[in-house]
Amino acid sequence: MIRTYFKLAYRNLIKDKTYSVINISGLAIGLAASILILLWVQNELSYDMFHKNAAQLYRINWDVDGLTMAGTPTAMAASVKAQLPAVKNAVRINTKSYLFGANDKRFIEDRVIYADPNFLDVFSFPLVKGDRAEALKQIDGVLITEATAVKYFGNENPVGKFLKKDNSENVVVTGVLANIPANSHMQFDFVMPTAALYRANPKVEKYQWEAPYFHTYLQLDENFDPSPVNLKKLESQIFQIYHKYEPQMKSAFHLQPITQIHMAPAIEMDLPGHGNALYLKMFFVVAILILAVACINFMNLATARSARRAKEIGLRKVAGAQRFQLIFQFLSEAVFTAFLSLLLALWIVVLVLPMFNQLIGKQLTIDFADANLWLGLLCIALLTGVISGSYPALFLSGFNPVKVLKGNVKSMGGNLIFRHALVVTQFVVSVVLLIGTIVIYQQLKFVRERNPGFNKSSLLYMDMNGDMVDKEALLRNELRQNPLTSDFAITNELPIDVGAGANVSWPGKDPKTLGNPTPGIYVSENFAHLFGLKLLAGRFFSESIKTDSNNCVINQKLLSLMGFTDPAAAIGKPMTLHNKPSVIIGVVKDFNFKPAQSAIEPLIIALTGGGGNVVIRTKPGATFATIKALEKMSKEISPAYPFSFNFVDQQMASLYHGEQQMGNIFKLFAAIGIFISCLGLYGLSAFIAEQRTREIGVRKVLGASVFNLVYLLSSGITRLILIAICIALPVAWYAANTWLAGFAYHINVSWLIFLLASGSALGIAWLTVGYESIKAATVNPIKSLRTE
Repeated sequence: MIRTYFKLAYRNLIKDKTYSVINISGLAIGLAASILILLWVQNELSYDMFHKNAAQLYRINWDVDGLTMAGTPTAMAASVKAQLPAVKNAVRINTKSYLFGANDKRFIEDRVIYADPNFLDVFSFPLVKGDRAEALKQIDGVLITEATAVKYFGNENPVGKFLKKDNSENVVVTGVLANIPANSHMQFDFVMPTAALYRANPKVEKYQWEAPYFHTYLQLDENFDPSPVNLKKLESQIFQIYHKYEPQMKSAFHLQPITQIHMAPAIEMDLPGHGNALYLKMFFVVAILILAVACINFMNLATARSARRAKEIGLRKVAGAQRFQLIFQFLSEAVFTAFLSLLLALWIVVLVLPMFNQLIGKQLTIDFADANLWLGLLCIALLTGVISGSYPALFLSGFNPVKVLKGNVKSMGGNLIFRHALVVTQFVVSVVLLIGTIVIYQQLKFVRERNPGFNKSSLLYMDMNGDMVDKEALLRNELRQNPLTSDFAITNELPIDVGAGANVSWPGKDPKTLGNPTPGIYVSENFAHLFGLKLLAGRFFSESIKTDSNNCVINQKLLSLMGFTDPAAAIGKPMTLHNKPSVIIGVVKDFNFKPAQSAIEPLIIALTGGGGNVVIRTKPGATFATIKALEKMSKEISPAYPFSFNFVDQQMASLYHGEQQMGNIFKLFAAIGIFISCLGLYGLSAFIAEQRTREIGVRKVLGASVFNLVYLLSSGITRLILIAICIALPVAWYAANTWLAGFAYHINVSWLIFLLASGSALGIAWLTVGYESIKAATVNPIKSLRTE
């Protein structure tokens, strides 16, 4: 019987090719879009799941005066492991950047970590060459990834070979790791032992409890129950250990499951590359909505064309067919169509996956050998078929055989209200997606063009590497003497995403007013002039005043927290910076030194002690010449380090990379949603025009114009689109404002956005319906009257 049902389904598809193409392609595109989004969602949720002990792995986060950091003190790991039975193992990592060289190849590597010897015991990173137990015990040893091995040594076995670090010391390759999975929150190419960090920087070992030098990860015992109550108790025990050594510090410690780090908001000292839980939820909903739009197409067209199968159903009922048999038949037809659509969808996914990966900045793949993947896809297709075929099956199987066989099929076009509701639902989704796309585009445009409070144009920067730090006086002299580079400043970090690195206090300070550490930036004397900061009172640093090394400049936000309303009143007031006395010599107008998601925070500016970045404002038309001049200086002063540069505005744009990707994805799926809706609308309008062929012929004979006929055929659809727009506008307004609330500085959602999106949706719908309407209206009335 089932074989017969699928044979009937195949014959019905062949009999009406246009209807079949619209149904299969609509479902296929909807399935393909949903599969792509679900692949991305699955990838985001899979971070760090590959570790054998993933369920027992936690990172300790440190809360100091309300500021949460991913770093913890040096002695934390060993103390916690020794004193808490619930902790089976503890390991630390510290991130660095170094120059490495081998075989005349030199690269500045940003993905370098120091780790404890038990690093490979806690984490499941495969070691393809070397001894896993001994790999991190050699103080001058280093582990590298397979890609790094090829980069420096080609096809040679790198184990036992040397790399020169920072052009000063040799480290020996003790092992080769498999390339780090893309779904690991830790991304690195080099691993060196912690003992080497102690040798290079003794204060890290000396100051056991004072500073957050390491990320600390715990492997809890398998028998430990990680309930919220037990974890809270463990956090309290960790605090008690710390409190014994630093009783004066107000701190708290939190255990964060390693599998949740990627999707959690980034905190101070966090590793880069975090996901966004809000975007994940948004796109999961978008995947469901697009699939729903595709299913609606199927329902609408199936019920609209029900009159064509009325006699077949009537005869089957007279011949003794039960209603459940008819329901099963129509559901099997829908499932058959869904599986055909799934095959086409998989072909589309394979075809567009490389472009989609480029769009989202990932390397998603489909493993066709994965049984779970096939099971999931088959379940999606089955569910899609059942959902899209349920209403047509229930509706068609309910036909009265007596009425049908008497020829009363005019009322068999399906429940008109239900069909109209489906069309309205489709376009509600399409209009919401369209408005969302416009809002995202406008906000990103606003962020790019917004004045952050400093002049960001024509600024390029170069990292101070190697000998540049020790020869800073020579570098400054070279920069001053060249007219192309004379307008420069040195800063420890770019004023676009300043971290919290300053311990600040002043007489009478309320600890609740401002926590420590506070955002701070360390700059040279020309910084304010170079970036165009506005000085509200006092002065900036001067090379001629030697005592400026003990002075500081604050922003308006910090001024108000200190209780001053007049900037001039703060000049000369004492402050404590890193437990050293300082004096306020200037107040600058607030400027954004963090992304637009964050409101302006208090900021303290102090004179740099050396190192960081050289920032230069290029002259019009002289950018290339300035880069060449910098390259020459770099090679002369620090020849061992490769020259590299970037632009401040490009670096600012990279801060919104995630939002830019989201905007691109939203545009893509908004277009897909509208296309699927229009595909269904086209099929529906073609069917309506076909149903009213004789009526159109009669009206033409009676003198109706083409315009009158097009209006007649499209007015009903237009009313439905207008209803959809009225429903979509408040939904889109709420969704847009919810997303924009994540930005401290954002656009106001203008009514023009809603007008533009509504007009676009209506225009696209008219074009879709208009084609079939005009075609029907221009047919020779003689042919129309002969059709029945």
